[in-house]
Amino acid sequence: MNANRIANRRIQRSGWALLLASLLAFHATAADIEIGVSSQGQPVAEAVVSLHSDHPQAAKAGTRAIMDQRNNAFVPGVLPVQVDTSVAFPNGDQVRHQVYSFSPAKRFELPLYAGVTAAPVRFDQAGVVVLGCNIHDAMIASVVVLDTPYFVKTGADGRAHLSAPPGDYQLRVWHSRQLAPQAGQAVTLAQGKPSRREVVLVLAPLPPPRAGADRLRALQEKFRRITQP
Repeated sequence: MNANRIANRRIQRSGWALLLASLLAFHATAADIEIGVSSQGQPVAEAVVSLHSDHPQAAKAGTRAIMDQRNNAFVPGVLPVQVDTSVAFPNGDQVRHQVYSFSPAKRFELPLYAGVTAAPVRFDQAGVVVLGCNIHDAMIASVVVLDTPYFVKTGADGRAHLSAPPGDYQLRVWHSRQLAPQAGQAVTLAQGKPSRREVVLVLAPLPPPRAGADRLRALQEKFRRITQP
């Protein structure tokens, strides 16, 4: 084995050692909080739960996420990311889509395309970015852009778990159907003392099914297949 390969292996081992040490250090000083989100006594899934400090943080350079398109729907329907994350919008359908947003936090439009777009979209401002497709009106999703690395979505049971360094935070909860912005709750995390919080949201009722949506979607797909080069 030559000297260069030995040196490279030492560098790799050193890098893994530093990563392991940093992970162990984080877990040794991290504090935990369990959050339950409900509405009218029922658990709320797909709510974005986040912890915010007085010092907003952007994502590290090169951080990426994916918002796919399958079966004429955005997947996932709610995508939380940290500020400065670049999001790719691959099209996994056999028809073309035209993704856009008019939200103040990020206005953009991806021309009609199939497959993988040329470049991801960088979300550089905190806020909620509502997505749509100019071709398929029923396609709606949200990118929730946060100035913190401490966030998670609730599961089907309406519960979520977060770990963060001990300190004072604002606990915020967002859901796509909430009728009004949720006021943040002040929480203090302490090492070795897990916290619990319950949050109650007021949500708008689910919209009724769109009459004829399946037939319209089939016609749109047929037209797109005919017009595709």
